[in-house]
Amino acid sequence: MPEQYQEIVSALIIPVAFVAVMYFMVILPQKRRNKQHRQMIESLRVGDNIVTTGGIVGTVVNIKDDEVTLETGIEKTKIKFVRSAVVKIQEATEGA
Repeated sequence: MPEQYQEIVSALIIPVAFVAVMYFMVILPQKRRNKQHRQMIESLRVGDNIVTTGGIVGTVVNIKDDEVTLETGIEKTKIKFVRSAVVKIQEATEGA
């Protein structure tokens, strides 16, 4: 009987190790990035300069539920986006 258990254990070591490595190298970092993105979206405020997934840069002028209104360009064009489309909040540049 001990030899059979040894064979089963040795056959399971590689798949279990592979799953553990995948968890620590892929799944866990992705969970951290999702948590940081969710916190960033929740911290959006009117007046923040943001960048969207499409590369549009603008200033938040209105936040309503899951919708963000941006003001872009010299013409002050207003565009509505879903909150999840926000990629990052830019730091305000002094003297610009």
